Amino acid sequence: MSIDGQTDETIRAILTESRRIALIGASAKPWRASHEVMGFLLNRGFDVTPVNPRLAGQTIHGRTVVPRLADAGAIDMVDVFRNSSHVGAIVDEAIRLGARTIWMQLGVIDRDAAARATAAGLRVVMDRCPVIEDRRIGPFRHDAIIGH
Repeated sequence: MSIDGQTDETIRAILTESRRIALIGASAKPWRASHEVMGFLLNRGFDVTPVNPRLAGQTIHGRTVVPRLADAGAIDMVDVFRNSSHVGAIVDEAIRLGARTIWMQLGVIDRDAAARATAAGLRVVMDRCPVIEDRRIGPFRHDAIIGH
């Protein structure tokens, strides 16, 4: 059992039902995992908004970077590429903004924030990567759903 307790069926549902993703900690550096994952998600048909206050206004994979989660617009999933110590505030804002899923990337673990998100009705994925999950139980494509 994984640290987040999610089944393959739940992971599959999250990745097929989510459409709009805010990627927190987006990087313009091609060698960074967040850059690679963002490209992967875009190629799979997700609508991804990169979030990074230091890169606000720049573009990554043709998408304009916004400074804050609140600037990402309506979102289904928040994909977190930040140190675990930052997750609590991100989760609180995601709850306030009406996100449906919090996805914490590999090595990102915050059990207290996960419990708050779950209590608020969000699905929580922790210490996982959607690229790895796609290769393991996918593939997940959204082209037909969102018209890419």
